[in-house]
Amino acid sequence: MGNTALLVMDVQRGIVDRFIAEDPEYLTRLRRAIDAARVAGVPVIYVVVGFRAGHPEISARNKSFGAIAGSAPAGGGFADGDPLAEIHPDAAPRPGELVVTKKRVSAFAGSDLDMVLRAGEVDTLVLTGIATSGVVLSTLRQASDLDFRLTVLEDGCLDSDPEVHRVLTEKVFPRQADIVTVDEWVAAIGK
Repeated sequence: MGNTALLVMDVQRGIVDRFIAEDPEYLTRLRRAIDAARVAGVPVIYVVVGFRAGHPEISARNKSFGAIAGSAPAGGGFADGDPLAEIHPDAAPRPGELVVTKKRVSAFAGSDLDMVLRAGEVDTLVLTGIATSGVVLSTLRQASDLDFRLTVLEDGCLDSDPEVHRVLTEKVFPRQADIVTVDEWVAAIGK
């Protein structure tokens, strides 16, 4: 299995609030994966999107993030101190667990994630997060190009469009990752 880490990506209050109506049990399943990883000694690494006050990292040309910089109230827009940028309490890290801040969609973009993983000799990533078509897709593609072994917890990911989630997890992701449910993964690491 190699040295494995569980990535919990973009499970921040402002993001969870926008997506949780699609699957109210999402956080319960995600918590089960997090708890199982901890018991099995698999490091849990949190990835969050975050910016400095005033959003100097965001270009107006960036279609995904440009609107945040232009419309966010002072202290908002996932800038330092924004309460919506906090990791949701139902999935919060324990003291000592790593939180990596990224500046774009992929967990690797604008972060030190690759350095942290390589320093820890991690070669296998288990991906969870919101949204399947955002951070999970982008991170999977980049992690594959960086030669990580990959597993996606199909029901540990959430998207606003169930059909997009299905196509990604059933047709696109299997080209680069193993796709399993939270329960299947929990059973496998508990052996």
